[in-house]
Amino acid sequence: MRFIKLLFLTSLLVVSLQAREQVNIKFSNLQISDFIKLVSKITHKNILVNNKVNGTVNLISTAPIYDDELLDILISVLESKGYTLVKKGSIYEIVRSVEAAKDNLSVVKRGKTPYGSLMVTQVIQIHGENVDIIASKIRYLISKTAKLMTMKENNKLLLTDYPKNIQTIKKVIKDIDIHNNMIVKIFDVEHTDAKKIQSKLSNIAKNIFNQKIAYEKVQIILDENLNAIIVVGTPQNVKIVQQLLKQLDVEANNSKRVEVFELKNSDAKSVLASLNSIVSKQVYSDPSMKPNISSSEEINSIIVVGEPIIIKAIKQIIDKLDREKYQVYVTARIVNINKTDSESIGVKYGFAAGNVSPSGIYAMSANFGSSALTNTASQSIINFLGNIGTAAKTGLALGATLDFLQTNGAAKDISNPSILCVNNKESSIYVGKTISIASGQTAVAGSTTSSFKREDVGLTLTIKPRVSSDDKVGLKVESTLGSIVDNGLENGIAVRQPVTSKETVKTEVILRNGESIIIGGLFKKSEQFSTSKVPLLGDIPLIGKYLFSSNGKTITKDSLVVILTPYIISKSEKLSALQEKLGQLTIMQNRYDEAIFSSIKEKAKKKQKLSTNTTKVDPKDAIFGIKGKR
Repeated sequence: MRFIKLLFLTSLLVVSLQAREQVNIKFSNLQISDFIKLVSKITHKNILVNNKVNGTVNLISTAPIYDDELLDILISVLESKGYTLVKKGSIYEIVRSVEAAKDNLSVVKRGKTPYGSLMVTQVIQIHGENVDIIASKIRYLISKTAKLMTMKENNKLLLTDYPKNIQTIKKVIKDIDIHNNMIVKIFDVEHTDAKKIQSKLSNIAKNIFNQKIAYEKVQIILDENLNAIIVVGTPQNVKIVQQLLKQLDVEANNSKRVEVFELKNSDAKSVLASLNSIVSKQVYSDPSMKPNISSSEEINSIIVVGEPIIIKAIKQIIDKLDREKYQVYVTARIVNINKTDSESIGVKYGFAAGNVSPSGIYAMSANFGSSALTNTASQSIINFLGNIGTAAKTGLALGATLDFLQTNGAAKDISNPSILCVNNKESSIYVGKTISIASGQTAVAGSTTSSFKREDVGLTLTIKPRVSSDDKVGLKVESTLGSIVDNGLENGIAVRQPVTSKETVKTEVILRNGESIIIGGLFKKSEQFSTSKVPLLGDIPLIGKYLFSSNGKTITKDSLVVILTPYIISKSEKLSALQEKLGQLTIMQNRYDEAIFSSIKEKAKKKQKLSTNTTKVDPKDAIFGIKGKR
């Protein structure tokens, strides 16, 4: 049946052949192998079939087609199956498409137009663009089995594809490879400095020409020897730059300007030092462009004389330097703690006390942090005060500890100063007094005159904050305690040089907003002498002093403790709100004290009652003084 069908089609073609150039052909579900035989017979070409190509082909035709178009149709059918035709002498061989480039395909000379139906190889020269860029743009146009290679050394494309595809690709390349249209023009600058013109033109060109499109870019180069401008670009863009150059190339008066920048948050002297440091490190192609910068402390302003473009850059720097700075509000509580009295309180209430160092105070404050009370107070702070400091609630137990010592006579508040510090600026607090100290005597005409000098006796705190974030601040603290050990007086007369003492503590800490730190190590030791005697008998000359009197000496050890709490203020208007919150925090501290003091005293009473009713005394209880009446 298939043979009869093929014979019928062949007869039909022979009958319909006109001038041996056109044929009428139409078939359906024809085997590809039969179609190959049909094309070979009509076109009179020898076709070598080394690979079996399966499948059928349909062709619907309403008009005659040329015989050479049959070869195109065959190649199209073969291509769909992964094969193609390759000419080897007088024979056409069916090979795999992916291997066709290796079968000595015809090479079309560069510049010539490829034609025909079979795959060929041609070299395409790229002129004004990078060959890899061109290849990436036209790669989607090549056939599925075509081969494309770039040669960077000579900026050429090596392409193996069907002639019609190559023709299409060459047309596309011609349209996108347009850098060869760039021209170079040299323009003399007659009335001004070419450096200034070049800077202005470059800035203008970046704004009016799309810098993301390579074709639109314009290069503006300075030639100092000719005082000229070299412009590289497309003819239309070069013409635009030429017109701008004519407008800018005019005789100009002194273009320098004077600007006065009033500072709002910074000191003019420090800003001037920063600006001069920056300007001194800059290199100016034209020394005359270097600005002149000075300051006016009277109006706290910076004065700049220079080119407008330079002044604009300096203004940006000043805006950055003159930003509102962080401030740190530091509250201080200076407390004098008696070591002997604090030890007595520890024995009385049964908790560690007496060690008045920072670690000792923190250990003692553990007794004032009842979990139930702390949770209640912490929640109250959050609800009642808001976020005045992320660590504010942790200071309740510490504050209650110091208040408890003071209530029981073991501590005394010396001062509660506060200071507002500017970030990275040193501030100081002095708490004390100035006294007169005898410095010597002068005898004139039988009379003696004493001379005195004024001496500061007290505590000096120097604080320098450094804010690292809205919630953390570093404090550089120096604490100095000055005191008089011996004033050098006997019976009101200066008999020796006075002796003073000075204790200094230096430290650096990093705290959270609202967190407290204890600064200790400032000790003061004093001696008090007393005499006791038997009434009447102690006043008997000679024997009363030795037989009926006795002398005693009392040594008192005090420790000066400084508690610092920083609060970060990002904006000055937040200071009033912070002070209001701190007042509310004081109320909260008093409420906390009342609750925790009552709890501690109640526990102490229960322990005392228990120890009184117990016949056997535990050695541990005896150490803490629980047994017996207070």
